[in-house]
Amino acid sequence: MAFDIDMIKKVYANFGPRVDAARKIVGRPLTLSEKILYAHLWDGDPKKAFSRGTDYVDFAPDRVAMQDATAQMALLQFMQAGRPQVAVPSTVHCDHLITAKEGAAIDLPHARTESAEVFDFLSSVSNKYGIGFWKPGAGIIHQVVLENYAFPGGMMIGTDSHTVNAGGLGMVAIGVGGADACDVMAGLPWELKFPKLIGVKLTGKLNGWTAAKDVILKVAGILTVKGGTGAIVEYFGDGAINLSCTGKGTICNMGAEIGATTSTFGYDESMERYLRSTDRNEVADEANKIKEYLTGDAEVYADPENYFDQVIEIDLNTLEPYLNGPFTPDLATPVSQMKVEAEKNGWPLKVEWGLIGSCTNSSYEDLSRAASIANQAISKGLKTKADFGINPGSEQVRYTANRDGYLKTFEDLNATIFTNACGPCIGMWDRTGAEKAEKNTIVHSFNRNFAKRADGNPNTFAFVASPEMVAAIAIAGDLGFNPLTDTLTNDKGEQVKLDPPTGDELPTKGFAVEDAGFQAPAADGSSVQVLVSPTSHRLQLLDPFTPWEGTDLKGLKLLIKAKGKCTTDHISMAGPWLKFRGHLDNISNNMLIGAVNYFNDKTDNVKNELTGEYGPVPATQRDYKAAGVGSIVVGDENYGEGSSREHAAMEPRHLGVRAVLVKSFARIHETNLKKQGMLGLTFANKEDYDKILEDDTIDILGLTEFAPDKPLTLVLHHADGTEEQFPVNHSYNAQQIEWFIAGGALNIIRREAALKAQG
Repeated sequence: MAFDIDMIKKVYANFGPRVDAARKIVGRPLTLSEKILYAHLWDGDPKKAFSRGTDYVDFAPDRVAMQDATAQMALLQFMQAGRPQVAVPSTVHCDHLITAKEGAAIDLPHARTESAEVFDFLSSVSNKYGIGFWKPGAGIIHQVVLENYAFPGGMMIGTDSHTVNAGGLGMVAIGVGGADACDVMAGLPWELKFPKLIGVKLTGKLNGWTAAKDVILKVAGILTVKGGTGAIVEYFGDGAINLSCTGKGTICNMGAEIGATTSTFGYDESMERYLRSTDRNEVADEANKIKEYLTGDAEVYADPENYFDQVIEIDLNTLEPYLNGPFTPDLATPVSQMKVEAEKNGWPLKVEWGLIGSCTNSSYEDLSRAASIANQAISKGLKTKADFGINPGSEQVRYTANRDGYLKTFEDLNATIFTNACGPCIGMWDRTGAEKAEKNTIVHSFNRNFAKRADGNPNTFAFVASPEMVAAIAIAGDLGFNPLTDTLTNDKGEQVKLDPPTGDELPTKGFAVEDAGFQAPAADGSSVQVLVSPTSHRLQLLDPFTPWEGTDLKGLKLLIKAKGKCTTDHISMAGPWLKFRGHLDNISNNMLIGAVNYFNDKTDNVKNELTGEYGPVPATQRDYKAAGVGSIVVGDENYGEGSSREHAAMEPRHLGVRAVLVKSFARIHETNLKKQGMLGLTFANKEDYDKILEDDTIDILGLTEFAPDKPLTLVLHHADGTEEQFPVNHSYNAQQIEWFIAGGALNIIRREAALKAQG
């Protein structure tokens, strides 16, 4: 069934004329990314050419997607917006709050009981405001979106950094914080700095053990975790056309790991096949009518250096399989070199777990190719030497894979079939023995492998690979195993070699499902009650943040000077903390507990300047708040990389942090800080980071003349009585300064809704 077909037809009706107008205004051929952006301007028809990386532009996304962990805060904010229904098609997907432990048969019912309060809240608020609701067990948000909602040439935002997965179906799909989602659902424009463009030309065809996953693992190694920041990555070439639609999705999904705004591919036959296979013939028919507009202009792809800010070329014929890690998704090592690298670096070679799934690699094709390796192992007398776990991407994928015998193959190899949910990928993994914090290695097909992310153990060395490579390494139990060249000893003592994987791009008998897990909203939700208990530990209605007091900020204490990598996992951990995503005060007890204190190299241990004692970061900040003392957080490069979770911005705001000063920001986190009325600042001179001392009292001057492109001044009052001052930069435009003055963007929405209600 094609959801929201009337909306899609409307987008396509306007698409061609708007692209034609943009081409005239820009005065040259256009990339696919530019076509989609110009076709989704808030003001309609393009009237000016925008400067990449400079101009802030208002867009009109076609839809919004939210997962259960982030939807709580997004919808708690939306409830304050004064609208009876969402302004654009929106969905909620319950995939994050399900712990993987025993297997789906036990884990899913347990999650439904444990998180019933949250699921009931999300179900009722969706029902009331016209939002499609996907129940626990229905599947992982991005796989479900690809199967049901993504469409070529569309624009969507989602409250999860891996919303970018929908680029596999030719969308510009972008991860945002809940406040951005709230704006769009409330019928307001969505603001984005017009992205730069990175072109990746793919030639040739994947073969042997190489998979679509290896394309993005290679790109991550080239661009690093911040090389795509502020840019859309557009893939093209005959190699791109040769990839499956879900393979394209995998590549776009992990684009979040290079900091890219999003990634996308032009519409082609693989996308048409996928649309028709997932019961969306009408969407395919409509896309075919304007297909020349749903890819980059031929001149662009013929001479990409003239149209992209950066061009990378990868030959799929010669691409090797990769293993990326540990602790960062951009440390790329060809499988052929892993044994040497592991021995050189002291990475444990014995593999304890192999995990297949997550929003990155849980499609039918992924499972079929991994199952072909599992089937070989069984027929050749091999068993897994590592524990083995599978997370199907959706109930439709699970049901079809089960019908076609793939799940039985995994189970015959002693694999655990977990729920159609994120599970270990988002830290919802109750792994036996993790509390011992022993040094160990796991391999998985997920997208992120930061320390502690999967199982909470800082000594788990996690490596990212394709599903088929994960299966092979789980069978071997050896990180250094190279299935292209190495043999294994079977139960008869024979040396056997695994053949390259095989699999079906799409099920030959078609997809099937009995109950996909979808709940349509009430036609009229005005009488639906959304109840939040005032004594709940999981949910808490929001109070407005306080507007700026109109003065410079003086007398701030340094809460923490974070050293090195500080992702949103470090700022607001997931795992067991996910249960508090709807309760701002309770989840604030995890604020920055994973950040490393520059002054003592410890986590969750900072000096309380009021008492002189060292203690946990949240408790210290609560002392400052109680005393009416503002504080500042200082960070390193690419601060806030990783998940889109706006809790990493809301928690400091809630507890009284006034500013975050860093060498550089990850895009989503900087926007989230701005939305919540926080000051997000960067060092004009990065060496000034070294000047900030533990006992400093800090002033931020120039706020009474806060204006775009005008630096502020930071004054350090050192404990020895000396002072230093230096400029700090910001990227606030006029509208974002209004958010700061009002105490947050939501306060402006509330104010406008109240004025509207008064007539």
